[in-house]
Amino acid sequence: MLNAFIKGLVSTVIPVFNRPVLLQEAVQSVLEQTYRPIEIIIVDDGSTDDTPAIAKKLCRQYPEFIHVIYLVNCGPGLAREAGRLKARGEFIQYLDSDDILLPHKFEIQVKSLNGHPECGISYGKTRHYKRGQQPINTPWKKTGIKMDYMFPAFLNESGWGMLTPLFRSEVANQFGPWSDLWQHEDWEYDCRFAAHGIRLCYCDQYIADVRRHEEPCICNLWLDDNNALRDRATAYSLIFHHAIKAGVGREIPEMRKFARQLFFLSRLCGAAGLAKESEKLFNLARKASGSIRGNGFDFRMYKILTNIVGWSLSGKFAGYLNRFIK
Repeated sequence: MLNAFIKGLVSTVIPVFNRPVLLQEAVQSVLEQTYRPIEIIIVDDGSTDDTPAIAKKLCRQYPEFIHVIYLVNCGPGLAREAGRLKARGEFIQYLDSDDILLPHKFEIQVKSLNGHPECGISYGKTRHYKRGQQPINTPWKKTGIKMDYMFPAFLNESGWGMLTPLFRSEVANQFGPWSDLWQHEDWEYDCRFAAHGIRLCYCDQYIADVRRHEEPCICNLWLDDNNALRDRATAYSLIFHHAIKAGVGREIPEMRKFARQLFFLSRLCGAAGLAKESEKLFNLARKASGSIRGNGFDFRMYKILTNIVGWSLSGKFAGYLNRFIK
């Protein structure tokens, strides 16, 4: 059972794996918030370097603000979920260990949510740049666009990083725990809110920074890891069902593009030997395309090919052709 919310408190959940220096910078950006009260929940996801010691040091330095949870490595979604279950705040902030918040973020977004009780999520402009470089005030992804709802804009990709939104905890708790996915777990999480039509409150100010760096990132695992590719396929399937639940129509451009993404991922899964995932995504791509487009020449020919040589060889053959077809 979740703890009772403390009115006005902002709980920040920071999952981390083997990033001692970046973790300190992320934590410092929360401590420098002009808003109070705050709490920080560091979730060490089985780090094997100095990160656990740094987390413990930070907790000793700021015991009134910081709590630490230690897990056996279970991935970003379950790490965030462990933090969510410990969070006591009326509002919840998720912050990856390589990102930072700008000092007025909580002050701006809590004020916006308090002023708009009909909204469950507040968001604002986010910058994106290489760590060590001077940031430029250019909105990243869809953070410079005022949206009342996430769908259909979030159907083709997440419109922000998890550092951008500030959630009402009571709203976040309505839609279940974070998944155990290692790929697109954040996008799938966003789309749950989108499926239920949660209203957004836009703050037309810069509130956070996403920073590129040279350290390993699990978001790239799917390029050469079948388990990660399988997770990605699962996430796309869930997102499609979230969109259908929200009533997103097959005829709109975002759904048409998503159908193409499903078809492309189906071929990738086939080439990787993930026949079950390939077939499932192919069928979803046809559904997403609608009855007419879903029976188009390319779908029919690809299905015939899979009946002859199977899903794996079909995916490999399609990948070979893609080298020559631009």
